[in-house]
Amino acid sequence: MKKSIKDLGDIKGKRALVRVDVNVPLDENKNVTDDTRIQAIVPTVNFLTEKGAKVILMAHLGRPKGERNMEFSLAPVAKYMTKVFGQEIVFIPSVEEAAPYVEKLQDGQIALLENIRFYKAEEAKDDDMTFANEIAKLGDFYVNDAFGAAHRNHTSTAKLAKVLKPAVSGLLMEKEIRCLSQALDNPTRPFTAIVGGAKVSSKIGVLENLLDKVDNMIIGGGMAYTFVKANGGKIGNSICEDDQIETAKAIEAKAAAKGVKLVMATDVLVADDFSGNGTNKFVKINEIPDGFEGVDAGEESRKAFADVIKSSKTILMNGPVGAFENPKFAEGTKAVLAAVVEATKNGATSVIGGGDSVSAAKKFFKAEDFTHVSTGGGASLEFIEGKVLPGVAALDEV
Repeated sequence: MKKSIKDLGDIKGKRALVRVDVNVPLDENKNVTDDTRIQAIVPTVNFLTEKGAKVILMAHLGRPKGERNMEFSLAPVAKYMTKVFGQEIVFIPSVEEAAPYVEKLQDGQIALLENIRFYKAEEAKDDDMTFANEIAKLGDFYVNDAFGAAHRNHTSTAKLAKVLKPAVSGLLMEKEIRCLSQALDNPTRPFTAIVGGAKVSSKIGVLENLLDKVDNMIIGGGMAYTFVKANGGKIGNSICEDDQIETAKAIEAKAAAKGVKLVMATDVLVADDFSGNGTNKFVKINEIPDGFEGVDAGEESRKAFADVIKSSKTILMNGPVGAFENPKFAEGTKAVLAAVVEATKNGATSVIGGGDSVSAAKKFFKAEDFTHVSTGGGASLEFIEGKVLPGVAALDEV
């Protein structure tokens, strides 16, 4: 188990160097359009300020690729965070200029450092600790609350934790690790995984790892058509990875050997125009006519998926079961999420992980409707695959 800020003891007057994920969307006027990630770090920052620590936040915005590109400046985010925290966030324009700003901080004050990805050394794939040592001078201890960046082996997410001690998790990081670990390693059964998305190739690790843990696996979305083709079905113009057909067969064989119930769609909504403005109709999933492609789970499949979900005690969702971004193709994903919400109300543990499924969950329901909605797309995907996340591995053990 990793140490968290709750294990720190007296931190009054100490400088907390905190890696956060406030990589939020901005409009053309640099206004924050979705503050979910900022709200997610509030408990950690408040915990530290209430204990009298001086809080120096580090974060990235977009992909400036090691260049000082002011289009990616965190200054507008600092301005927005001033409203969220009810105190002026001290904006530190660069690492080189940081020391005087940090010296002036009062107990309980918050500062935000300019985009850490303005430095090539942040993302360098070497073992050089020079940049980490330079940043470490700004803090007395290190906190990582950026689960969304925990799969990155960067200076601010992993190297810094090796040179600045203690190195502990924030409350968000702690919750992410706890909820995902509990679902994967100690689930109340039956345990059902819903794996969707477009490609089998991007989810092989997830499928392989989950087959060792789950009782039921629902496979939906575009990746399902590779399985249909592997079984000799007609898939029309549906997305399919021909080079993954043997993988699909191997996954089916492994599921059978492990006694895992694989639940596939039996019917599907097809369209001859991906915009949804052409002909849309329901057909059997293995009888998709030429000129049509599968875009959503059919009505029979939605019911079958929902029945499995509602009888589950642990549910992990990674990927939608249709092209939900288009309202005409969203009903399958919505039905699956509605079943997850109902199961949660009835006492099941539900964890939504991965960018697209999180977007869908927030589009159709509220985060509170689920046990946990992960803030890390790539990070939660790698965690579910069973990979070691550098940003987690680097933290101190209890």
